[in-house]
Amino acid sequence: MHFLRFFKTGILLLAAMLTASTAAARTFSVMVYNVENLFDDDGVAAYDDYQPNLYTSAHFKTKLANISRVVGSMEGGRGPDIILFQEIEVDQTPDRVDSAEKQLLAALKARGMTGYTVVSGSDSARDQYEDGKPRAVKCVVFTRFPVRKVRNHATLNARNILEVELEIDGARLHVFDNHWKSGAGDPEMEKIRIANARTLRSRLDGILRNDPHADIILGGDFNSQYNQSRVMKGRMTTTALNGVLGSQGNELAIRGDKADLYNLWFELPPAQRGSDVYRGEWGTLIQMIISRGLYDFKGVQYVDNSFAVLRLKGINATPEGTPLRWSSEGKAGSGFSDHFPVYALFRTVKDNRPDKWMKLENPSTSDDSPSQPPKAPEKTYDLTTAIRLSDVADQAALRSGSFNGKLMRVEGRIGKGRRLSVDVKGSTWEVWVPEPALREKLRSQWHEGESVSFFGILGQFKGTWQFTIERADWIR
Repeated sequence: MHFLRFFKTGILLLAAMLTASTAAARTFSVMVYNVENLFDDDGVAAYDDYQPNLYTSAHFKTKLANISRVVGSMEGGRGPDIILFQEIEVDQTPDRVDSAEKQLLAALKARGMTGYTVVSGSDSARDQYEDGKPRAVKCVVFTRFPVRKVRNHATLNARNILEVELEIDGARLHVFDNHWKSGAGDPEMEKIRIANARTLRSRLDGILRNDPHADIILGGDFNSQYNQSRVMKGRMTTTALNGVLGSQGNELAIRGDKADLYNLWFELPPAQRGSDVYRGEWGTLIQMIISRGLYDFKGVQYVDNSFAVLRLKGINATPEGTPLRWSSEGKAGSGFSDHFPVYALFRTVKDNRPDKWMKLENPSTSDDSPSQPPKAPEKTYDLTTAIRLSDVADQAALRSGSFNGKLMRVEGRIGKGRRLSVDVKGSTWEVWVPEPALREKLRSQWHEGESVSFFGILGQFKGTWQFTIERADWIR
């Protein structure tokens, strides 16, 4: 009888302990988002595109509203618990109290997203990069969890790497926000990214020496493809992301001693790997990479197969499904970013078992990346609906903004100089051709004063009005 009572008491106690453990655990979300230059409206900016004649308070409000709309699409309007932002302005007027990130915080709060602490990178407008260029943008972390420590790691010709150590239900999580040197396909820029990777790898090695199962999330705009070693094959023997940092695609390998990082792009089928578009191909410059500690049963744990791209039809995506990037055209601007955000889910666990590994469904066990990135869908145009430039009676209206983004039939004479241009009814318009081979072909074939006819999209670049020729068959 006493044994039965003891047995029942033990069962109840065990059930209470399990219930308490379950109640204490939580699931939370992490987003990585390059917002394509969130600049404030104080009229002082390091980039030409954000000077007062091109970027006003109305533009700033549009950017804040659109970023908030994307962030608020998660967690039922509550937004992610941790956000790693890139390309937020390094304030050129630091004495002001309303920096871009503070005003973004207020915009999120106005939409019901509260509880964030803001941690900004230490990049200063008073400093320059090693190549002499001004520091214009930085990394910023928004978090709902207590911040234990903050470190900034200066790195060659790139934004400071922002390290934020968080406490989540007693567990310690290290978050690194990165924005490495640009030029993903350029071997010379890869050399600089190798230096960026060494900065990060050195800090990781220090953490992992003390705790091989430390919980670490690396996120940001690495300006590298997830399979950069394959992209640079034949041009570089070592790459920053794969060679130096150690990002790789074998999810089971991190249980051993040969790898300690896993790139979450491998969670998706190869055809779905893409968050940005360049020259008609999907890219993966925005990334989230996690350490082996996020697979054990101690502290924080990754939620298997939760990694995804935040592509919102009718919001931050074009009808074709590519990023609807920011445009300053018009009185208030429009669009979101040239990058889709990525996100993943994590949870706290109470087992305190670094020797126990979580069960995985269909784990990636090798680098299954294709030799060529997937093609991005092309925007289709109906040339029969193009507006004939010569039919616009009020030529001044062309520069009013009401024709921005419109496809037009342009007939005129080739302007002078190496820069492509066309003269129409006494006005000179610049011509931009994104495809390098086609651009060089036109430079060699177009001669000043000759008649020319083409289709082009009217728009502005750094205050200059221009027609963009997207395809070779637009030239008649």
